[in-house]
Amino acid sequence: MRLHFLGATRTVTGSQYLLETDRARVVVDCGMFQGSPHDVIRNRVPFAYQPGEIDALLLTHAHLDHCGLIPHLSASGFRKPIYGTKGTVDLTRLVLLDSAKLQEEFARSHQRFAERNPDRAAAEDEETAAALTAATKEDPAAATREAQPEAVTGLRAPLYTVDDTNTALGLFHGIDYGAEIQVAPGITATYLDAGHILGSAIIRVRAVEGDQERTIVFSGDLGRPGTPILRDPTPVTNADYLLIESTYGGKTHEPQEEAIRLLGEAVKLTGDAKGVLLMPSFAIGRTQEIVYELDRLLSAGTIPHLPLYLDSPMAQKASDVYRAYLDYFDENARALVTRHDPPIDYPDAIEANSQKESLAIEQAARPLMVVASNGMITGGRIVQHVKALVADPAMTLLFVGYQGDGTLGAQLQQGATQIRIDGQDLEVHCQVRSISGFSAHADEPELLGWLGNFTKKPRTTFIVHGDPDAQAAFEPRVRALGFTTAVPSWRDTVELT
Repeated sequence: MRLHFLGATRTVTGSQYLLETDRARVVVDCGMFQGSPHDVIRNRVPFAYQPGEIDALLLTHAHLDHCGLIPHLSASGFRKPIYGTKGTVDLTRLVLLDSAKLQEEFARSHQRFAERNPDRAAAEDEETAAALTAATKEDPAAATREAQPEAVTGLRAPLYTVDDTNTALGLFHGIDYGAEIQVAPGITATYLDAGHILGSAIIRVRAVEGDQERTIVFSGDLGRPGTPILRDPTPVTNADYLLIESTYGGKTHEPQEEAIRLLGEAVKLTGDAKGVLLMPSFAIGRTQEIVYELDRLLSAGTIPHLPLYLDSPMAQKASDVYRAYLDYFDENARALVTRHDPPIDYPDAIEANSQKESLAIEQAARPLMVVASNGMITGGRIVQHVKALVADPAMTLLFVGYQGDGTLGAQLQQGATQIRIDGQDLEVHCQVRSISGFSAHADEPELLGWLGNFTKKPRTTFIVHGDPDAQAAFEPRVRALGFTTAVPSWRDTVELT
């Protein structure tokens, strides 16, 4: 019985693991690497297995760094069932179709560029080929740490198309929390609420090989106890092996009340300055929570009623999915629905459905607020807004979520004074602020609190889904609780003895 670590090792993105027995091969997550060009090129490295030989895929949740390579896997020969909660299946449909459409759109744009600039395009193709060769050999964590503050939206060829995505979506099976299902010979899986985004799950896998049985728990991304809208992460008490995320290892979020106060302060300052408040936010989870808090602040009379532009068609569709799964909500959010006070609606919010409407936001009357995806400024409409406004002192760039090592968001958050977007050098003159209390990830004390539920310690706890500094801070804290730990590297294989 073997476990292969194929992503989210010493980095946050690219979640993918292969559990292999003599009778079955099951993949858990199949996510995109996101961040700098050094990370993104890794999505084009061939899979570490034959996709056609996989018996099932188990998906923890619908974020792109957990599901984003599924159509590529399907187009490469995988044709077996994909399991996720019903909410995850509906959200993943949005995420993957949006990803495919963007890839096709960027590829067409780059093709037009290549036709006009054949020599430059040929040189770039040579650079890409060399980068792909290097990506199969180099230390991905080191490449990320050494990355320059840069974002690239052009793609030479899509990883997958809309047609590929629709084929992959036909493989999905929606399941309920708490139900144990057989997913492959000798392997069963139970999905438990992770409290991260709608439908997110901790997956408990039981694998039988001969007279041996092993329980492997994949934490996925763990949410925070007490945050609005969703229920708290489900306690787990035992496992033979555990994979736990470490995104916020070594860090403690500010209290929720302080995060809300800082958000209100940023809105009021924007109103007073007649400026722009630009909030990079992931379309699923973070956007809904920010809208929830803005609506609460407005209802309480704490902030002025500034125009709010929601510049993410996927976020708008995701909010519709949230409304369809009220049984996933916590008691407080369900109570608001009962009182006909929708928890994820802001009065008179303006939705930008087209690229033309998105570009028009920058010319709209100020003051105004913009929530646009994606949250780390590695793609999506937020990149254009940053490109247009980063030199404007009246713009406040407010980070409300995690910024991975090597991403443009992280570089700006850390004080970069010059950035590059699509080959253009830009001076940074805007205000940059950060709020950590809105994170959908548990911080270190909350992760340790969740680990404290284990009455039987796993044989090994693998620390994954974190940047090296976070893992270095987190691992000794986990060991102090009596856990035996390991920090796997990309494409490590471990025997589950």
